[in-house]
Amino acid sequence: MAKAELKAVERGDSTAEVGGVSGARLKSFIERVERLEEEKKAIAEDVRDVYGEAKAVGFEPKIMRKIVSLRKTNLEKRREEAELLDLYMSAIGMAE
Repeated sequence: MAKAELKAVERGDSTAEVGGVSGARLKSFIERVERLEEEKKAIAEDVRDVYGEAKAVGFEPKIMRKIVSLRKTNLEKRREEAELLDLYMSAIGMAE
């Protein structure tokens, strides 16, 4: 560690440049990630609440989650997956 780096550490300067790494910039990135993680947690709680409300009026959250997942997938991919599912089910004797 260079003398300037040691002095910064001794001063308690946690945002010094050490080994070519800008402490201030790194800290900024970390703080942004922490804020986003907090927001993500809050959103996840909101989503849980919505599923809870839906369940309270008679909807099945497990099926709703499946629909949400399917809506994220394009139509062609969904068709391909459905065909493979049917094929595999037939192969193990689960065909309707």
